[in-house]
Amino acid sequence: MKISRFYQLLLNLLIPFFALSAGWADAKPIPVKVVVVAMFERGTQDDGNPGELELWIKGEKLDKVIPFPLGVSDLRMNDNGVLALETGVGVTNSTASIMALGLDPRFDFSKSYWLIAGIAGADPEDASLGTAAWAEYVLDGDLVHEMDSREIPQDWPYGILPLSGTKPNERKPHNSDSVVVYRLNPRLQEWAFQLTKDHPIADGPEMKAFRKEFKNYPNAMLPPFVMKGDAMGSSTYWHGHILNDWANDWVKLYTGGKGNFVMTAMEDNGTLTSLKRLSKVGKVDFDRIMVLRTASNYSTPPKGQGAEWHFSAPYVLGGRPALQAAYKVGSIVVHELLDDWGQYEEAIPGR
Repeated sequence: MKISRFYQLLLNLLIPFFALSAGWADAKPIPVKVVVVAMFERGTQDDGNPGELELWIKGEKLDKVIPFPLGVSDLRMNDNGVLALETGVGVTNSTASIMALGLDPRFDFSKSYWLIAGIAGADPEDASLGTAAWAEYVLDGDLVHEMDSREIPQDWPYGILPLSGTKPNERKPHNSDSVVVYRLNPRLQEWAFQLTKDHPIADGPEMKAFRKEFKNYPNAMLPPFVMKGDAMGSSTYWHGHILNDWANDWVKLYTGGKGNFVMTAMEDNGTLTSLKRLSKVGKVDFDRIMVLRTASNYSTPPKGQGAEWHFSAPYVLGGRPALQAAYKVGSIVVHELLDDWGQYEEAIPGR
């Protein structure tokens, strides 16, 4: 029995029971055009102290509150076919939330575009504060062997190595590879980049002052911009020059040198794992997924500073410039999809 057939049989058994128990069995599924995936809120979803979801709720008038008992908070939707989800922080939350949503019989996601939009730490070699990066490759940095940095061999750059390796940057095929690296539709990524690359991102005196600390990184000194760049997730909130080198090496190692680490992340591989499995049974189209990360801070301190600098450095305006950039840049893509839905419902842009 093929694995996809197994999943289909399992879903056929579970979904009717789930629908009956929730009282949704008689409802016709709602076709969703775009799913916006955010990861956290600081308080409630509309309290004026935004996390990643609130600006979408206000900007897109997501006035419909839909109970979602299997998630961390209610869903939000508008009459234009945009549905927004808060997954909760961490890969465990994101995996569970996305799988629960994908199996929810109230919705039809077969033609949906998924926009995962959140803030991140940026590699100052590539990006500046507030920069928005569209990812082609999304990687997981948790499935590793790790030893205490005080015990690593002197000729090792760091104490992290692949599960299949015996030293850093040595990799052999392993059964975890399928969830360590995901490649998104590069044509869709390019389309989203071309659509947004000339969009100005708000700058300000606080951001400019913070960037001056990174005078040895030319790209980190620039005003925020839109770029293409890959993301690496980890449940550990890491920081520092050595681990930043590891992240760059890790992305190159698992993409055969094709990827470039630009943004940190935490939840994306959990989200993509659920979406990949849902795509095997036709619940979603994996070619319709986009990941947009915006820089709320840097993943390594200024040259000459130790990693501990990060914990005393100011969090510029509470990360709001990056939150605003995620909405402003991401919403351009959402509006384009909605405005020409007659085309994009069937034909994925960039093909």
